[in-house]
Amino acid sequence: MESSQDFIDYYDVLQVDPNCDARILEIAYHYFAKMYHPDHAETANPDKFNSVVEAYRVLRNPEKREEYNRVYALNREQPPRTVHIERELEIDESTAIDDEAIREKILLHLYKRRRENPSDPGVIGWLLQEALECSDEQFDFHMWYLKAKGLIAITEDSGLAITIEGVDHIIATARAKPEPQLLIDKVVDEVIFAEGAAAEEE
Repeated sequence: MESSQDFIDYYDVLQVDPNCDARILEIAYHYFAKMYHPDHAETANPDKFNSVVEAYRVLRNPEKREEYNRVYALNREQPPRTVHIERELEIDESTAIDDEAIREKILLHLYKRRRENPSDPGVIGWLLQEALECSDEQFDFHMWYLKAKGLIAITEDSGLAITIEGVDHIIATARAKPEPQLLIDKVVDEVIFAEGAAAEEE
C-alpha cells in the first residue's frame, strides 16, 4: 500500500463517499472510465483513466479496501469532499423531454441557416447558446449529443452547422408529427358522428 508521500485518494478519484457501497463504486467507475477512455474523442485523458481503473481495482476488493481505508484514515486530516453520485445521476423525465426540445430548436435554427445560406451555414456557438438561454454545462451537453449523433458538425471557421443526417432528422421528425385537422374536416366529422348517433336512436 502507498506510503504517506505517495498516497492517492481513490475515493476522490471516483468522486464517491468513503462509505459508499459496491454498487455506487461500480456506477462511478463506469461513468469516469467511459469519460476518460483514450478512445473518447472529446474527453480522453489516459492519466485519469488509469487512475480510475486503479482506484476501482483496489476499492472493489473488500480486503484491499479495508487495508486501503487504514492508510486513508492516516492520510486524511479532513473528511473528504462528499459527492452523492446517486443523486447526481438521477434525472427526471421532464428534464429529458426539455433537453430534447432544446436540441430540436438547435437543429431547426441550423437547418434554417443552411437553407438560407448554403455557402455559409455556420452559426457562432455562443450566439446560439445566448438565444437559447442555456448554461455552459447544458449547451456543452447538447453539443456533445448532437455531434456524437452526427447531426451537426464544426465548420472550418469554428461555427456550428447542420449535417445531412441532421436535415434528414428534421424531415423525419416533421413527417412523424400529426397534421393539424382543417376546420371543415372537423365539421364533417361532427356531422357524420351526429348522423350516426341519430340513426342508432331510431
